[in-house]
Amino acid sequence: MKQTDVAYHYIKDRILEGTFKPAQKLVEMQLAELIGVSRNTVKQALLKLAQENLVSIEVNKGATIKSFTLEEVVNYLEIREVLEGLVARSVTGNVAESDLERMRSILEQMKVHLDRQEFDKYSSLNTEFHGIIYKSTKNIQAVELINMIKTQLIRYQFRTVLVPGRSQSSFSEHTEIYKAIASRNELEAELAVRRHVSAVRETIKNNYYYLS
Repeated sequence: MKQTDVAYHYIKDRILEGTFKPAQKLVEMQLAELIGVSRNTVKQALLKLAQENLVSIEVNKGATIKSFTLEEVVNYLEIREVLEGLVARSVTGNVAESDLERMRSILEQMKVHLDRQEFDKYSSLNTEFHGIIYKSTKNIQAVELINMIKTQLIRYQFRTVLVPGRSQSSFSEHTEIYKAIASRNELEAELAVRRHVSAVRETIKNNYYYLS
């Protein structure tokens, strides 16, 4: 792996996991020493992260981890809702029976982890569940945009499941998505996934300061 990629993944992982916080200033020299690469390598990595809208770079001020306002978060999720509905609608005629079986199995595992309050494992399965949908669509561009939005907002979405009552609602929403896709119902698949993203958006709106 190239040194720039090493630095890029190191910084990105710590942004997404919350070790590096929103609005935190990223000092190139400190990062270079921490990662064991040159300052120029860190600079290139930060430019790449800026392209993904994870950091902002100002001349003579350096890089700062991007911090989204509530309005920006809501706007992103409104866009994602439309895109997710489009993708869900498109996969109903394409998803393989083996993928439907895998989705059903994932739901069973999600329920087990939910009952045990193993929210990290629940979230990983949640990601896999949606991944099956994404790989079944021919609209690759929509998926790319969805993943970009999810990456930017991941620090919020991983914590929404900790909001009281949200985990059970999330599981019910995923069950409805599965049922709609399995029944090959385009309209209901679109509505089910849009209801899910809408619920995520409302949870963040109502708990923004807790989740930030």
